[in-house]
Amino acid sequence: MDKYIKDFLGYCEIEKGHSDHTIKNYDHYLTRFNNWARANKIIKPEQIDLEVLKKYRLYLNRLKVLNKKTQGFHIIALRSFLKYLAQHDVKTLAAEKIELPDIPDRQITFMEENELDKLLSQPHTTKITDLRDKAILEVLFSTGLRVSELVKLNRDEINLNKNEFSVVGKGGKNRIVFLSKSALDALKNYLAKRFDKDKALFISHQNIGRDFKTKELKNQETKEKQNNNKSDDNIEKRTKENSQLRLTTRSVQRIVKKYAIAAGLNKKITPHTLRHSFGTDLLRSGADLRAVQQLLGHSSITTTQIYTHVTDEHLKEVHDAFHGQRREDLNTKKNK
Repeated sequence: MDKYIKDFLGYCEIEKGHSDHTIKNYDHYLTRFNNWARANKIIKPEQIDLEVLKKYRLYLNRLKVLNKKTQGFHIIALRSFLKYLAQHDVKTLAAEKIELPDIPDRQITFMEENELDKLLSQPHTTKITDLRDKAILEVLFSTGLRVSELVKLNRDEINLNKNEFSVVGKGGKNRIVFLSKSALDALKNYLAKRFDKDKALFISHQNIGRDFKTKELKNQETKEKQNNNKSDDNIEKRTKENSQLRLTTRSVQRIVKKYAIAAGLNKKITPHTLRHSFGTDLLRSGADLRAVQQLLGHSSITTTQIYTHVTDEHLKEVHDAFHGQRREDLNTKKNK
């Protein structure tokens, strides 16, 4: 079983192009199954049948640390693994026989227009950190980027003469995102104040001016100069690949939280809340679901459909506010 799981994870990485996060989760879920199976003397795929699956589900359910949703993810991972085995002619339980559990609808948090205005207007000084934070907030809402995608951006990837750029998302997939005028202006204002040579688009300005080269990097540069006549090119390449100042995802999360508190917003606001607000805003304004899927970088349309629950509520509000209004006005006139 160990070998098959290892092969499956490699398949997920190479053939399916899954993200590191997804592969890590699959590894965790299948390792739990493998440990349980080994303890129950199930060491070969052909030993897995519906009775084994039933016992495993009971085991998961009795683990108090796992909620129903997480239990479901374990079964989904096992089902994918069994499907992989069948594709490679390994005798085991048919994946189609596994009934997937009902997973509760994912709840999303988003901001209304007035809340967005309050948040985006918080960084209001000409300090470079405020200009940076303003650009971060505007870009997050304008593009719907994941925070992991935002922090990986480099300056040379952004053309300030255009309102679009390409980003590499989950699974190494490229997509085009677009900048609103306010996001583009915020970026221009921030970058106009940048005099450093760091490649990252968003950096920490706390220690600007210091020598950020580590002792190890300095030693490596010296060694290359001694051993390689073309070492200058190698050093330049490595310097471009590494950023000593790049903001981390945690730093961006703190920045967003800071301004949400300053804006007096009662709900929990994270960078992902801005992504949800981006998707919700598009659908409420009449955007096509498929287009929103592409803009958000969702591999499946079902992921994007979580936003339809929100827009359905909005449609109800529209219906309540406007349906039958002309008839009511007519009746009011008659009564007068």
